Amino acid sequence: MMELALHYGEGPIYLKEIARRQNIPDKYLGNLILPLKTAGLIRAERGAHGGYYLARKPDEITMKDVVEALEGSLSLVECVETPGACSRSADCPSHDLWSAVSENMASTLQSITLKQFAEKHKNKTPESIYYI
Repeated sequence: MMELALHYGEGPIYLKEIARRQNIPDKYLGNLILPLKTAGLIRAERGAHGGYYLARKPDEITMKDVVEALEGSLSLVECVETPGACSRSADCPSHDLWSAVSENMASTLQSITLKQFAEKHKNKTPESIYYI
């Protein structure tokens, strides 16, 4: 996602090129494509000039969108995600704590766009670290 954001508007990018630029194994990156496509965050273009590109502008995609597409729910415990999963939720101080943590994490990720994230880290990231 970082690579697609950094090169937004330049046309589709081959998966192998993204993998090379970010030093990510092709197979691993290939496993991430389907959930990102399913979430409507990226699109694929077939053919000689094909590749992958963002489905929306980088400033219209939040980090919450990306994390949820790849990881699923942001809730750290089941009782926060599924009301009634635990009969003690109403009286449980841990439930309140995990609920607040989950809400804060979601709020923080929602407040950061992919464009902001890409711009902030464009020149700060050592080559040995990659972001999806």
